Order: sequence, then C-alpha cells, then structure tokens
Amino acid sequence: MRQFRTWADVITCMRRGTSTDPQKDEVLRPIFQAHGEDQDQRWRTIFLAIFWPGLESIAHRNCHWDDDPNELWQNVVWTFLQVICRVDLERRPARLVQKVVNDTIHYVYQGYERRWKRTNREILTDPRQMAKLARAVSDMGLELLCLQETVELEIARLQEHLDAGRIKEADFFLLAGTRLYRQSVAEYARDVGLDYQVAKKRRQRAEAAIRRFEEETR
Repeated sequence: MRQFRTWADVITCMRRGTSTDPQKDEVLRPIFQAHGEDQDQRWRTIFLAIFWPGLESIAHRNCHWDDDPNELWQNVVWTFLQVICRVDLERRPARLVQKVVNDTIHYVYQGYERRWKRTNREILTDPRQMAKLARAVSDMGLELLCLQETVELEIARLQEHLDAGRIKEADFFLLAGTRLYRQSVAEYARDVGLDYQVAKKRRQRAEAAIRRFEEETR
C-alpha cells in the first residue's frame, strides 16, 4: 500500500485495467485483513468506493429482475456489504474482485429467485450472467465448480448455442445446472418447479440439437 499517497490513488488503481489483474489482489488483501481485524465500517466505505462502478453495472444489467430500480439497487448494495463481511482470505486469497462481484450477483439473484417462486412468476434472467453464477458460492445445496477453464469453456459453448437459437434460455439453464452443478434432472426440476418428464424431455431435445449441429460441422 505504500505505493499510494491517497485513497483516491487506491481507487483509481482498482478501477483501472481488468478484474484479473493480480495487482488488485495485492491492494485488496490488506484492506480485507484490516477489516477482518477491527470490523471498522470505514473499510466498507472504501470497498463501496472501489466497487461502485461494478455495483452500478450489476444493477443496470439486471434491471429486469425488479420493477423498482431503487429496490434493486438497495438489494445489490446490501448484498455486497454482506459479501464483503464474509470474505475469508485463507480460503480465497486470490481473484478477490471476481469473488466479490460473482457472489454479489449470485446472492442477489438467489433472493429474487425465492421471490419469483413464491409468486409463481416465470423466471426471465440474462443468460450472460450464468458464467458469473457458475463461479459463485452457492447456498442452494449445489456443489458449484470452482473457477476453472473447463467450466468457462462449457459456459461459452452453451452461450454460443443459445445466441444462435439452437437452444432456448430454459435449455441453457437446465444444461448448465445439470452439467456444471452436477445436479440430477429430477433435483433441478424440483428446484425450479418443473415436471420431471418435462425437464427430462427438454434436456434431451436440447442435447440432440447441440449434437446434431456439432456432427454437421465436423
């Protein structure tokens, strides 16, 4: 931290470049350490200043989750602060920016998903967020895979099929849930409120469409 003269310099550094820049871990790690030691709320103000553009981006990209943008923003910020307080440097010493952003997206989504299930509304979400959700920590009884290249490649592959219209959004989530989360079709159907046979046939059709395309392009 001695390379910086002011907190403004810290914030400028953190907002520059990509989230995978290892220098950002070197900046965030001592801040998380200090926050963990004294739980001073001023550290959370610093985190908010650092991550503010990212939080705005989350709220903007997922504005369809809530009819009230102020309610969505409140949920994003509150979830972010909870995520900050749960970061464990011993378990996650690197890729801290991705950890914070991904967990915030995941837990906000999870809260809205519970609301959607209660009101029996159809869930419409941006499939581009699945790549982030797949790297988040889950409280849904699923064992999510870690950030691995194979997972990211599979998500990108499914995204290409979705963008090309070979599979539908519901197929995207079904395949991601049962392939990446290692959830059975029966478990997935139960969690999202689908009939098992419907989910099973949907997955078979989606896989057949992908397989047919891949065979034709070999």
